[in-house]
Amino acid sequence: MRHTSFRKILPLAMCFLIPRLSVSQVSRQGATLSVTGYSGQVPVIQMNGRSYVEIESLARLTSGSMSFRDRQIILTLPPSSANQTAPETNQAARSGFSKDFLRAAIEEMAAIREWRIAIISAVQSSFPITDDWVAGYRRTADNKLALTSAAIATDSDRSGFALLSKESSMMQMLSDKYLALRKSLTYIAPDSLDKDPLDLQILSCARGLSSMAGSGQFEDVPACH
Repeated sequence: MRHTSFRKILPLAMCFLIPRLSVSQVSRQGATLSVTGYSGQVPVIQMNGRSYVEIESLARLTSGSMSFRDRQIILTLPPSSANQTAPETNQAARSGFSKDFLRAAIEEMAAIREWRIAIISAVQSSFPITDDWVAGYRRTADNKLALTSAAIATDSDRSGFALLSKESSMMQMLSDKYLALRKSLTYIAPDSLDKDPLDLQILSCARGLSSMAGSGQFEDVPACH
């Protein structure tokens, strides 16, 4: 509710309160007043170099109401459409992924994908998997995951990060599994990863995360749990 004192509203109400002003005092130039957020116009009267509008006309334009209390005229204006939609817009912003988080998350997913492809290629080609070789992929993924964590700004960011962290952990488990097999000199068939449950889960989780990144909204991905 907006309260306007009698002293402040008086110039605005002159045409309403003193309608019998002489023609020599009042100049009608066809000017109109528009209020942002409201449709319609009200006439403006020029008098002695100043502009005046009728309070009742202003109240009708803004769908407001007038009341009187002692020596005050109270003009009550309803919330504008901009004010009504702002909370909804802000809520939508809070519920979606923030720009910085989404960018960092996509980079983390790319690092995990490169790590996974490297493990698959090593197994298929019987390439020796060593600690030093794996460490480079692990370090890149860990660094990008840390950057993703630092970019969290919304509830969706936090929920999405939990799934992304699980995906990173599963990739670490897969990498450790085949590194251990190499160290123990256990034979690893070139097609071992084709039906590996952990690898299939990592792939399903990655697909879910990619779809979520495309929509910009959080959706739970069962494969990431």
